[in-house]
Amino acid sequence: MPKQKTHSGAKKRFHLTATGKVKYARPTKGHFLTTKSQARKRKLRKGSYIAGKNAANIKTLLAK
Repeated sequence: MPKQKTHSGAKKRFHLTATGKVKYARPTKGHFLTTKSQARKRKLRKGSYIAGKNAANIKTLLAK
């Protein structure tokens, strides 16, 4: 059986931590930044984790 290919879109948006959690960057930080408050942009800097079934689906896309 052939190897499963890594999903190109997923590998750009998610990565796995050493403990196996799925980490991603928060959305809406790309443009229109002048209308967003400084506190909102500061909170968007920090990454976040995906849990549960969604994390399992992303791990499948990443072929892990």
